[in-house]
Amino acid sequence: MNPLGALFLVCVIDVTGFGIVVPLLPYIADRFGAAPWMVTAILASYSLCQLLAAPWWGRLSDRYGRRPILLSSMAGACLSYVLLGLAPSLLWLLLSRMLSGAMAGNLSAAMAYASDISKPAQRARALGTVGAAIALGFTIGPVIGGVLAGDSERTANFLRPALASVSMSLLAMLLVALVLRESVDAPQRLANRAAENQTTARRVLRARPALRWLVLAGLLVTFSQSSLESILGLWALKRFGLGPRTVSYLFFGLAIVAVLMQGGLVRVLAPRLGEQRLALAGIAALVIGLGVVALAPHLGGAELGLLLCGVGAGAYNPAGSALVSRQADATNRGVVMGVNQSGSSLARVLGALASGALFGRFGAAAPFAVGALVTVQASWCLFMARRFSLQAAHSES
Repeated sequence: MNPLGALFLVCVIDVTGFGIVVPLLPYIADRFGAAPWMVTAILASYSLCQLLAAPWWGRLSDRYGRRPILLSSMAGACLSYVLLGLAPSLLWLLLSRMLSGAMAGNLSAAMAYASDISKPAQRARALGTVGAAIALGFTIGPVIGGVLAGDSERTANFLRPALASVSMSLLAMLLVALVLRESVDAPQRLANRAAENQTTARRVLRARPALRWLVLAGLLVTFSQSSLESILGLWALKRFGLGPRTVSYLFFGLAIVAVLMQGGLVRVLAPRLGEQRLALAGIAALVIGLGVVALAPHLGGAELGLLLCGVGAGAYNPAGSALVSRQADATNRGVVMGVNQSGSSLARVLGALASGALFGRFGAAAPFAVGALVTVQASWCLFMARRFSLQAAHSES
């Protein structure tokens, strides 16, 4: 099996385990009597811990290689699912999410791995493949979780989905150990360690203005995605009375569109449009989709908006990641991707907290409307990043 195909399979299985439990978290918290802001705060705790840990994981992956980080982070996720399935209270639920976030080094390591094994011209395609694997995991996972939990909020079983997530993490670890070859060889790891003092997250951001703008663009886009994902279960429950299984189907529809975009259309569109234009197109689709969801008077209209959101996320995520990867070199790729992951994690904290507060204070449409207004600002960030990239290229020539 070629390295990218092996990475694709590992990511699908790993993220499927994560996706199994994510749509169920609002229902678990609601069973313990949590208010909407508490539900989204628990969801945000994952991203807060990921924010703090991602640069560290990225630096370790530069120093020791991608495979050890993938294995370590998956083992931590496995333990967090056990805590989730056995949680007797909100505190245990919170602890399980914090542990899962602190150990979430797998996605930045996977992105760095894809960058390691691809040439710059094919990087958007390689990162799109990883993005498609992630989206596919989020497509399969929620459906499995919804089926295992059941469609009744009062009688839903949350232990079975948690055990399924544990099984998926163990399978992903086995595949990493058996089929995934290390992408950073020993001489490169030694070079990375020698350059480590110059590749801290702060130094990298200070030295690359374009990277700062790209991370900010990703933060703004991820803010709206996080708002959507965090509030979707509560929005569906309070506005339409939908149960866990039906909500899992909404997540399925949202994710399958992103899979088709990242796994198929991005391969065609990236060479023709370029990463910058593809990212801008993704922003436009996401803004329109969020606006449609906010204004839709019935579920059918909201589903159309969710479809557009899936298109937008599927276009922006691989293009944005490819633009970020161009700001890295062989000695700091893990750090750069980790910094980008930290920006996304911060956005998920802010998005989750804001969505719960907006939902409770201003109603069901507010998180989506605010998300659209925030996301549109990302287009300006991309223009600024391109400006600084051109200036850097000109000064080097």
